[in-house]
Amino acid sequence: CMNLVCNQCLGVNRVPSERLQDNPKCGKCQQSLLSGEVLEANEALFTKLTSRSELPVVVDFWASWCGPCKMMAPVFAKLATEMCGKAIFVKVNTESEQQLAARFAIRSIPTLKVFKQGKVVGDMAGALPESQLKGWISQYL
Repeated sequence: CMNLVCNQCLGVNRVPSERLQDNPKCGKCQQSLLSGEVLEANEALFTKLTSRSELPVVVDFWASWCGPCKMMAPVFAKLATEMCGKAIFVKVNTESEQQLAARFAIRSIPTLKVFKQGKVVGDMAGALPESQLKGWISQYL
């Protein structure tokens, strides 16, 4: 079994690993636990996902005024769908979540970080084309 955090109610759910592809639902609110969509995270959701989810959490620290961030957004969303059940994809807006950006010393954007059990296991600054981004993320799965 593995812990998955509901992005709607922040409930922690235990899901058997072999059931990850069966679109598991939250035991509390019945929302899908693995939508394959990029989650827009505030501090509460970010903290719960990175500390309690047993799937790797891929985080894109971005801002609305950043050209490379906008170029990479559709690629990030496509990989979120492709890698559903293997990782959770999250975006953190560095403008509205300045404390998170400061906590992780985000100096350039986009910056990507991969979290496993609350710890940063990978990080990279700058936008990548799809094949390179997929390869970079895959090494942490």
